[in-house]
Amino acid sequence: MKLSDLSAISPIDGRYSRLVTDLQEIFSEYGLIKYRIFVEIEWFIHLSCQLNIKELPKLTKTSANSLRAIHNEFNLKEAKKVKNIEKKTNHDVKAVEYYLKNKLSESKQLSGLSEFIHFCCTSEDINNISYALMVRDASKLLISSHTKNLNALLKRKAHLYASIPMLSRTHGQAATPTTVGKELANFSSRIDRITRDIVDTRLSGKMNGAVGNYNAHLVAYPKVNWEKISKTFVQNLNLDWSPYTTQVEPKDNMAKLFHAHGRLNNVLLDLSRDLWGYISLDYFSQTFSNKEVGSSTMPHKINPIDFENAEGNLGMANSMFHHLASKITVSRWQRDLSDSTSMRNIGICFSYTLIAMTSLVKGLNKLEINRKVIKHNLDNSWEVLTEAIQTIMRKYGVKGGYEMIKEAARGKKITKKEIHSIIQALDVPAHEKNKLLSLTPSTYLGLAKKLAKGI
Repeated sequence: MKLSDLSAISPIDGRYSRLVTDLQEIFSEYGLIKYRIFVEIEWFIHLSCQLNIKELPKLTKTSANSLRAIHNEFNLKEAKKVKNIEKKTNHDVKAVEYYLKNKLSESKQLSGLSEFIHFCCTSEDINNISYALMVRDASKLLISSHTKNLNALLKRKAHLYASIPMLSRTHGQAATPTTVGKELANFSSRIDRITRDIVDTRLSGKMNGAVGNYNAHLVAYPKVNWEKISKTFVQNLNLDWSPYTTQVEPKDNMAKLFHAHGRLNNVLLDLSRDLWGYISLDYFSQTFSNKEVGSSTMPHKINPIDFENAEGNLGMANSMFHHLASKITVSRWQRDLSDSTSMRNIGICFSYTLIAMTSLVKGLNKLEINRKVIKHNLDNSWEVLTEAIQTIMRKYGVKGGYEMIKEAARGKKITKKEIHSIIQALDVPAHEKNKLLSLTPSTYLGLAKKLAKGI
């Protein structure tokens, strides 16, 4: 069966494929081949700049540009050529090497130098850097574009609803009031903080041969400072250099990045669930299209499907992020292929995350505040002022103040009249009584408005 939206097994390649087109360039088989070609070419050019490797003369600017053009002009047609070579080699990286050698054979200036393609390299030298660049590019795309847009929308909503009082709930029960905007600001602040962690995480790379000792390198050129060559190559790609490795780069930094993305997704999951809950409480209503259907049998329904979709896809993303973060840092002895098998699925993590972010943005844009319901909840929750009352009693050393208020209010619905009776009976200065009497559930907000507007 030909692959299509209907025949794809994964919804990433089917139902949601239109949402992840930006990531296809990075994480597809085509993308992986293209990154490998980039690394092979740059390593070849880098070697040509080493004075002690006389058999590979320094390339002219024209020759270097023609090599880089192979990468820059790489397309699906060329990728198929690589895959056809792989059918014979049964080795994906070797197929890239042979493809590039074929390309060099077409150049008079470069044809005699083709054996320096993949020189002293093991496949992992090419792969570890390719994947590091792929992950870095995908992470940058996710953060600089999609996460940034989502958080900007969240900030706008926080500012818009900064002054709308809302009943808080701790353990699902009525608690000290807040504002709608402040609760959204909490999530925005967390996104900002974790985003910084993601941006600040640098990925690593290695270029040191079959088991990390430069064995072949020294046989060929014993007087060359291979550690320096490796270090400068990796750092020129804006990666941290790993001086101690087996065949595989340990990928501790990549695991750190995956954990950070997982933490960010947990924040978005928390946001999705809270908004779902506020919709169920009628704090928010959702705009809708007349042609939409909420239920196949209940015509009245407008389900919070965007937040449910986000929750499910975030769970899928994190299951893979967490698995990969554990798997890629472990290898039997000097290496095995289990990490390679897992690494091919990195795109899944980022794809499900992107799909979830898209749903969250869609859901947030549908929300409309229901002021009447929110106000009604507050007006029927005067018991939340007991915190303020017992705090003033503590201020003036009234013994057993907390216990007294607890006895009068715990587990009960307290009316305005009852609250005022309690306040009137307090043994505190008159101005403190008046301050408490002026409070309402809608005005007992602390710095909530300021905090919401400050995000």
